[in-house]
Amino acid sequence: MKQGLETSADFDLPVLDTYYTRPMSPPWSKPLDVDRLSRGGAEVDFDIPLTALPRLASRAGIGGSVRGSVRFERQSGTAVAELSLGGAARLQCQRCMQAMELPLHSTVRVALLASAEETGALPEEIEPVLAPEGWISVADLVEEELLLALPIVALHEAGACPARTAAEAREPGEPGELREPATQRPFARLGELLSHK
Repeated sequence: MKQGLETSADFDLPVLDTYYTRPMSPPWSKPLDVDRLSRGGAEVDFDIPLTALPRLASRAGIGGSVRGSVRFERQSGTAVAELSLGGAARLQCQRCMQAMELPLHSTVRVALLASAEETGALPEEIEPVLAPEGWISVADLVEEELLLALPIVALHEAGACPARTAAEAREPGEPGELREPATQRPFARLGELLSHK
């Protein structure tokens, strides 16, 4: 039996405690220098889960992801970004409260402006997007486009909603039948009442 020998994990180096660091932010979430990218004609690829976009993540039941690219360039002295994206969003149908999938495909050109005062000289076909002090992240561009593309109230297409299909299959007069609400006309007899005076 050997006596007095101790094994060391790193031979002659002392054993150090593990050093934990916070995970690095994904590249699409970091602010980018708009002027430098547009002068160089840079192109940035991305793949973003929708739950990572704060203004979208607040919507109940959202999921899915988008991928695509942003190409930066200059047009008439203004920084312009062409955003192309594709993917699918998982949303919650507000009629039946079940999951639904919405395909996402979009290509848009936007002018990246350091301040709101610069909007006056833009061509009508280019939408302005504020890039405070000349910096913006790919996530901000994508989120802005998706807020315009996604419906305010998510609903299955006609004939695809389980709640609507079940209601249409019921016989008239059956309990739980969905009926169109009667149109209310509060002033319908007003002329008749006034003519009696």
